[in-house]
Amino acid sequence: MRNIAPCLWFDDNAEEAVNHYTSIFENSKIENVLRWGEGWGEHGAGKKGKVLAIDFTIEGRPFKAINGGPLFKFNEAVSFSVECKDQAEVDTFWDKLTADGGTPSQCGWLKDRFGLSWQIVPGRLMTLMADPDANKAARVTQAMLKMQKIDIAALEKAAA
Repeated sequence: MRNIAPCLWFDDNAEEAVNHYTSIFENSKIENVLRWGEGWGEHGAGKKGKVLAIDFTIEGRPFKAINGGPLFKFNEAVSFSVECKDQAEVDTFWDKLTADGGTPSQCGWLKDRFGLSWQIVPGRLMTLMADPDANKAARVTQAMLKMQKIDIAALEKAAA
């Protein structure tokens, strides 16, 4: 069976980003670090010993990171969705991922300080939005659309 992993392109701070991500999520670790070596040609000039690529896991899922230079930037077309069991988890992940220059957005979305987009979503939100009572689901949806970080108690109030 093939293993397919997202590969995240960083300018020159992949190691910093990977250390940050693996410190936030449980069951996460750095698996392998590839550093530039001697004789790697013009692309490796002056980079000996610096990080080229990193294999790591977050919550047991494989990821890769490369220091590819400034050519490409992250955008919202790709994001990582974190399903949270309760408000405490929402608050923890939100606070850690927006720390040190991250920016909150709408509806549970944020960008971390590296520019990567995340969705911090309580499982309860999806349950409430899928309620068979269309009016209840609409009230919950309207409440969620006004939020940055998702507030489960406010969603429950809207549902009631």
